[in-house]
Amino acid sequence: MYFTMCHFLLLLLHAFTISANTEKVIFLGPSSLQVPVEHPTLEDLNLEALSPQHWTLRTHIRAEFPTDSSKHGQASWYLLYRLEEGKRYEVRICWAATQPTSFRLETYDLPTVFEKPELITSLAQYSEGRQSDPTQIQDEKPSISRKPTAKRGPDDLSSTLFLQVFAAADYYTTNKTIMNNVPPVFVDIILDPFIFNVFPRSLLPTAAYIVLLAIGGWYLAKYVGSWFENLAKQNADEEKKKI
Repeated sequence: MYFTMCHFLLLLLHAFTISANTEKVIFLGPSSLQVPVEHPTLEDLNLEALSPQHWTLRTHIRAEFPTDSSKHGQASWYLLYRLEEGKRYEVRICWAATQPTSFRLETYDLPTVFEKPELITSLAQYSEGRQSDPTQIQDEKPSISRKPTAKRGPDDLSSTLFLQVFAAADYYTTNKTIMNNVPPVFVDIILDPFIFNVFPRSLLPTAAYIVLLAIGGWYLAKYVGSWFENLAKQNADEEKKKI
């Protein structure tokens, strides 16, 4: 009975993972920095943003086939803000298995990005592409540039990171149009704080459900075991009476 319950729990865990592919990165909140409020600001980059208060983003990400100059595919940039210094976080990106894509996630603090030419160039190219694109997808929310709560005063400190997401198409097709113009990938990006730096916040309901199920299964197994034990004793007593 014990092994049966274990197999059942493993199947439940597996059921939560087969709906989509997932890639993630775990990091600690960086030191708080004084972020300039005079132009140019982070809002001027027009990046989609995630915070512990607005922690999910459903959007499309542009992808491309790997090349010699871009081995990991096309880069997209996002902002992670209002983090807590020293707190553990996880960023996950989930996408449907019907869109085979290889994702790579990297996080950088602000000084690192502005000090490395290759990073600041990639960020500037992505930002310019978003600002010049007249058909930005409406489901790209939340955005730090559209949230009134994201406005800062001159004395505000912020623990902020850049998130760089590489998306590389991971398939081959005889359709030349798709090979030349890879369709955008529909994804969910999730910023997940850790509870006590140990357990992701979003998994608490699932963990509670599994614990309750395990406790219930243990009591059920104990009851069934006692029932079989009593049945065996009754059979033994009947055999003794016959003798």
